[in-house]
Amino acid sequence: MPTNKNASTRYKYLDELLSDRHHYYDIHDLTEICNDRLFHAGLPEVTQRCIEKDINNLEYAPFYADIIRVKKNGRSCIRYADPSFSIYKKELSDEESNLILEVLDTIGQFDGLAHFEWLDRFKIGLGLKKRPKVISFSHNPYLKNSNLLGVLFDNASNQVVVELEYHTFTDENKKTIVFHPYLLKQYNNRWYIIGAADSDKKILNFALDRIDKVTPRPEAKFYPCQKNLSERFGDIVGVTFYEDRPIEHIVFWVSDESKNYIDTKPIHKSQTPLSEDMSDLLLQKYPHLQKGAFLSIDCIPNYELIRELCSFGKDLIVLEPTSIQDEVFRRISSMMENYSNVRT
Repeated sequence: MPTNKNASTRYKYLDELLSDRHHYYDIHDLTEICNDRLFHAGLPEVTQRCIEKDINNLEYAPFYADIIRVKKNGRSCIRYADPSFSIYKKELSDEESNLILEVLDTIGQFDGLAHFEWLDRFKIGLGLKKRPKVISFSHNPYLKNSNLLGVLFDNASNQVVVELEYHTFTDENKKTIVFHPYLLKQYNNRWYIIGAADSDKKILNFALDRIDKVTPRPEAKFYPCQKNLSERFGDIVGVTFYEDRPIEHIVFWVSDESKNYIDTKPIHKSQTPLSEDMSDLLLQKYPHLQKGAFLSIDCIPNYELIRELCSFGKDLIVLEPTSIQDEVFRRISSMMENYSNVRT
């Protein structure tokens, strides 16, 4: 590597340009940009041949940079094969700083999270500049204890047993449980803490807006999760999981008016259109269901699933199994009865 200051400066400029993942530069571009930077740095400009030699030097000892030439719009462009490569241990780029800042802001965007004050210290330590948010989540305005998310995050990530004081939707009397927190999960604009009861290690979930108090129990031994929670929640809609219920194959019809909505926002990840042959058989059985599509999902039935199926009203009809169809029918019938009682 040349030891003069000018060569070292050019290498720095070329290193930044060759790792630019958003732009393609040919040798003319590299020469022009390097000379522009040299001029503003008060250094003499160089020829294109000099830049070519600099690039050639980067491909050999001590750098061994993997540099590729690619055709773009008839130009032979030059860049690192791996955009993350650098011959220097360089500072964060603007792109990297923005990405890290956005991740930190996404984690800490909830008001009142007392246990996330370390985020601000971390941002200052990295020298990250403030910028407008580009990602925003919905918040539940009825989550009174807004610091609960931070408290539970802290205890779950550090594997600390907690004592939860909570009440249910139907009973305001407070109850307590010793709990091993594993996972914070958001569903339908509500946060839940998933974990195991200390008494029998049964997996439970509690909505944060039902929790009144969290008391850490650091002296208690933490029981690590023995189940794959990702697989567990992959079999259901929402958060309510019944250990004793099997996965059901659920077939339903959806109208043309709601088909595109359900296609782009599936009820469950297993949602699949039925084959043409199966659809024809169902049309023969239900000739009135012409304008629409037949779909299926495979999941464990729960409260959230039934509520989701009912939410489409007349635009979704469950065909199989009869147990799910009956549950939806009972709920719709109850709605009709309630409306009949209030209509004058």
